[in-house]
Amino acid sequence: MKVLIWHVHGSWATAFVQGPHTYVLPVTPDRGPDGLGRARTWEWPANAVEVPPERLRDEEIDVVVLQRPHEEKLVEEWLGRRPGVDVPAVYVEHDAPWGDVPLTRHPMADRPEILLVHVTHFNRLMWDNGRTPTAVVEHGIVDPGPQWTGEIERTAVVVNEPLRRGRYVGTDLLPYFGDGAGLDVFGMKVRDLPGRLGLPDARAYEDLPQERMHEELARRRVYLHPIRWTSLGLSLLEAMHLGMPVVALATTEVVEAVPREAGIISTRPDRLREGLRRLLADREEAAQLGKAARAAALERYGLGRFLADWEEILAEVTR
Repeated sequence: MKVLIWHVHGSWATAFVQGPHTYVLPVTPDRGPDGLGRARTWEWPANAVEVPPERLRDEEIDVVVLQRPHEEKLVEEWLGRRPGVDVPAVYVEHDAPWGDVPLTRHPMADRPEILLVHVTHFNRLMWDNGRTPTAVVEHGIVDPGPQWTGEIERTAVVVNEPLRRGRYVGTDLLPYFGDGAGLDVFGMKVRDLPGRLGLPDARAYEDLPQERMHEELARRRVYLHPIRWTSLGLSLLEAMHLGMPVVALATTEVVEAVPREAGIISTRPDRLREGLRRLLADREEAAQLGKAARAAALERYGLGRFLADWEEILAEVTR
């Protein structure tokens, strides 16, 4: 099939385009949010192709994968077809609900012609989906391999735009966790974080290519996931695939993703800080937890299961 999809979330899209179809990605001269095209910091296969909006009507698109509300209008404008009416469509919801939780109504609520696919069961539970049919396809990860060495006795954190997103991603907790834990922060727009938070021992690694970031993460002793409110951080699942022990706030879907033997999860920051310091000091325990984390991630969030689930979804909506 030919699948029209926008490049919105890099890690998720990297897994999605590993399937057997042709993935058509709109590309505009400025490579803005609606025309980003292929990823440049991830490795994507050749069947993910860039097509300018003015040529999309010639592509004979079989199914549209929407990820943002305004993309519905773009499809009508660029394809001349209405999603769910003239062309099969699914809407992927990547985020936990914002606003008046748990009363937040989904933008696609009461749209029986569009299948609403959530990436976690928590998301489907918390959004008000109305009469729209729903499904859950949990994340899948392109396995980076068991790279963890833990040779650097420091703590790795991955977060994008921590200064803007603040309490949502636990930015305010970093000074508490980082006291004596040697924070190494990876992600987009993290360069100014150590200075703004007054963290003299923190180091920022700005927007590394994915392969390089995985290499650097795996050298750190432990992975910290201080995020209060998000769907389920793909960086957490990637760290588990690397074989890293994890310390995480027990919020949203984390309690499903991280079994007890794979890491330390709690809603009590003091327990997490204690566990973090213990793992930094005990490489043997860190290795044991990391091994279990990788096994759990491969079993539940493997790429094969993810792609098989999506084959069922696409077959259903195009049948």
